[in-house]
Parts: sequence; C-alpha cells; structure tokens
Amino acid sequence: MFELLLAELTRAGIQFRRYLFEAVGGIVISTAVFYGLFLSVSYIAGPGLAFGDRLDAIIVGYVLWTLVLFIMANISGTLQREAQTGTLEQLFISPFSASQVFLARAVADLLLQAGLIAAILVIIMALTGRWLAFPLTLWLPLLTVLLGAYGLSFAIGSLALMVKRIQQVLGIFQFALLFLLSVPTEEWTGNLRLLGDLLPMSPGAGLLRNVMARQQALDLQQLSIALVNGGVYFAIGLVLFRWAERYTKRHGNLSDY
Repeated sequence: MFELLLAELTRAGIQFRRYLFEAVGGIVISTAVFYGLFLSVSYIAGPGLAFGDRLDAIIVGYVLWTLVLFIMANISGTLQREAQTGTLEQLFISPFSASQVFLARAVADLLLQAGLIAAILVIIMALTGRWLAFPLTLWLPLLTVLLGAYGLSFAIGSLALMVKRIQQVLGIFQFALLFLLSVPTEEWTGNLRLLGDLLPMSPGAGLLRNVMARQQALDLQQLSIALVNGGVYFAIGLVLFRWAERYTKRHGNLSDY
C-alpha cells in the first residue's frame, strides 16, 4: 500500500507542476468569491454591522466547503476521466483493489491540495482582518470531517462508476454541502441537535468552528460523536463503492461511456 501511495504522490506532483496555472486560478477564484460575498453583505448591512465571531465561523465553514468540494469531485472526476480516456479497466486489474487505488489517489491529491487550501485561508483572513486560532487539537475534528467527506466521495463515485456522467448531480450536491458545513448545528438544541449529530461531517465542522473561531476547548464527548459519524459514513461509502464495482463488472459495462 505504501508503494501505491508513493506512486500516486509522484503522479499528483507531476500533474501539479504541469498544470500550476490551474491551481493558482483556483486560489484566486475561491478567495474572490468569498470576498465578493463579504463585501456585498457589508454594503447591504451598512457601517454599523458587527459580525463578532460569526464571521470567523463563516470563514471556517467556507474553507471546509472548498476542501470537501475537492474531495467530493476527486473520485467521481477520476472515474469519469478514466472512462473518457479508455483507461478505467487498467485501474481495476491492478494488483491493488479499486478502492485502494482510488483512496491512495485521493489522499495523494489531498496532500497537495492542502497547501492550496491553506493559501486560500490565509488570504481570506488577511482580506477580512479576522485571524483564526490554530490549536493542535483542531486535527482531530478535521479528521472526522475528512472521513465523512471520503465516505460521501466513495458513495458519489459508486454512482459515477455505474452511470459514468454525474456532473448535474454534483452541481446540486454542492449546495447541500454548503448547508452541512456552514449552518451552526452545534448551537442547535433538543431534537435538532440530535439531527445535527446524524448529518454527515456536521459534528466535526461544529467542533472546528468552536476550536478555531470561538477558541473553545475541545469537547471530548462531541469529538466521540464526530468520530463515530465520520467512521460510519466512511464505511457506508466503501460498501457502496465495492457493491457498485461488483455490479458494473457483472453487467460488463465497466469501460462503457
């Protein structure tokens, strides 16, 4: 598995160098969209607007949304590109299982994408003048968000494996992701709080807002809920992907486009 990850890191590095302009363009577009929204809200609300720590929480949610969008599009996008170029079957006859190949590719791409996400976050903080906290404890809730994101990515990838083109579905799903990562479910109470704990990635996103924006101590009980949430969605995504792989092979349309 380490050999596979190393090969994928090499591939990702080569692509990153050859298409550096696209990466820079992604940084510019992502920061411009957020800053445009920020200026629009500030203009509408007038000079008396006071965001408080809400702006910090919005920044956390937006950056998480940008990161999860990349993860969501990674596996399904790879499947569609490989189907178009006619190399999809090669991935499925490698010595590694298909889920291992796509997971290693996703992790390798994420390691490079993390630098771009960090650049977007720094630029947004500089433009808005709001500087978040970065305690070491933030890695634990971030891990739960990544688990949930990869689980959903494998679930969407299973759909792409069967029908090959799902751009419209991904477009609609982006708005649902914005809701999941931006709405402060950690402030909900009663049955709504229970619903928030069941939504994918929502508990981990709430913890990140508390730790980075509100500078609160890490809630271990809520962290346990977030870990279970991320682990369950990751397992569901893998199960769906493996089922879709068997279904596609059984019907003989793995390389169809």
